[in-house]
Amino acid sequence: MPRKLPPNVERNHVKGHTYLSFRIGKGPRIRLPDDPSSQEFRDAYASAMAGGAKEPPKLPEDKPRSIGALITSYLGSDAFRSLGDGSKAGYRSRMDQIKRDHGHRAVAGLTKERIEDVVLKPLHNLPGAKIDTIKKLRILINHAKDDLKWVDRDPSEGIRRGKSKEIRAWTDAEMEAYEKRWKVGTKQRAAYELMLNVGTARADTHLTTWVQADAEDFEYTRRKTGVPVAVEKAISLKMALDALKRVHFCIITTQYGKPFTVDGFSGWMRDAIKAAGIVDLKCQPHGLRKTFGRLLADAGATAHEIMAAMGHLTLAEAERYTREADRRRGGRRAIVKLEDHKANRTPQTSSKSLGKSAKS
Repeated sequence: MPRKLPPNVERNHVKGHTYLSFRIGKGPRIRLPDDPSSQEFRDAYASAMAGGAKEPPKLPEDKPRSIGALITSYLGSDAFRSLGDGSKAGYRSRMDQIKRDHGHRAVAGLTKERIEDVVLKPLHNLPGAKIDTIKKLRILINHAKDDLKWVDRDPSEGIRRGKSKEIRAWTDAEMEAYEKRWKVGTKQRAAYELMLNVGTARADTHLTTWVQADAEDFEYTRRKTGVPVAVEKAISLKMALDALKRVHFCIITTQYGKPFTVDGFSGWMRDAIKAAGIVDLKCQPHGLRKTFGRLLADAGATAHEIMAAMGHLTLAEAERYTREADRRRGGRRAIVKLEDHKANRTPQTSSKSLGKSAKS
């Protein structure tokens, strides 16, 4: 079931893509961001509600050597163009938000104190946004320092990024509940099996094709990093795909038989999770990729094997899974040894018989 949208927001399906727009009655449509849960969507929706048929506010004009001009320069740089399509969308979204809020400020006027008080402090209750903002801001500052020569130092030096709540792997109980609700033959189950047994992220899953499914191995290129991945198809994945009706070039489609957008696929999967009776909001679609890594490590796969199967760029990313698996195995072994130790402390001979002569 499609996610419920706010009043006067409608879905428009054009050439296989789904867009969101604001419209009152038969008035003009105002394009909205694709993710209804994002702050950009909420801001654009509030503006559309307040202004009726007026367009959402445009980004401010770039002043010379301002943060806005710096962002425009970076988005046109080779460093940005070399990013994967998935990364580009995330970078652009965050930098557009920085430009709306702080584009008028001079780059030369940035100090550690101003960044903390003006840029980061308003995000104190949004740890994920705060971490991503300082990360993107540092990328911009390095571009201003190394490429444009606008500054000769990094004013963000010494600012701690903090920690965000990392998306966790699914529990065995959550996996059992999902599989019980969505049987083999449903698109929800096929998407689940893809993410669980191939390790695809949402940006990779929503456009997987039957050509990939029909190949001997499942091969794809991660949109985020551009790393090619090839894995053998699991038996449960084969069963889920074989039972699915083919209606489009893409495997997973909307109720209209068209491919999902990335955000549309995420919302669709969240609805499927909720329908399975899983109420914990920390159980997210991307957690299935984390579950894939956990299961590989529990099965004894090496860090290099996990790196290849998940398309990681560095060995350190894969080693997180092997360390966690080693801790779990080590904890189990420790308890077994403790139980053996307790058992060996119990005397084999009763103390009552000690010191007595044996009977003839």
